[in-house]
Amino acid sequence: MSKNWKNREGVVYSTNQDFEYDTNEIEEAETLEPQEQNLKVFIDRKQRKGKSVTIISGFVGKDDDLNELAKMIKTKCGTGGSAKDGEIIIQGEMITKISEFLTKNNYKFKISGV
Repeated sequence: MSKNWKNREGVVYSTNQDFEYDTNEIEEAETLEPQEQNLKVFIDRKQRKGKSVTIISGFVGKDDDLNELAKMIKTKCGTGGSAKDGEIIIQGEMITKISEFLTKNNYKFKISGV
């Protein structure tokens, strides 16, 4: 919880000694171990002007860990991509390279739509 007085959001003063300001911050889920992750790997071509991307969805954890995994996968594949909202988007059809990487690093995953 943030102790910053600027995040009071409408509370002017409280006489309650145990009062804590509620800032409605969403807490990130703790990152699961690779063996506990249930990742789904598939190729998507919709709304991408005919270009293919490989999507890895279902990651449960912090955004920093998601970005780190995305960085390692992009390095392994030698291509670009992005990570947001629990998904990693890799440019091109890279299912074989991604599945090799995930298997090597003990991630639990399924390939769908192939």
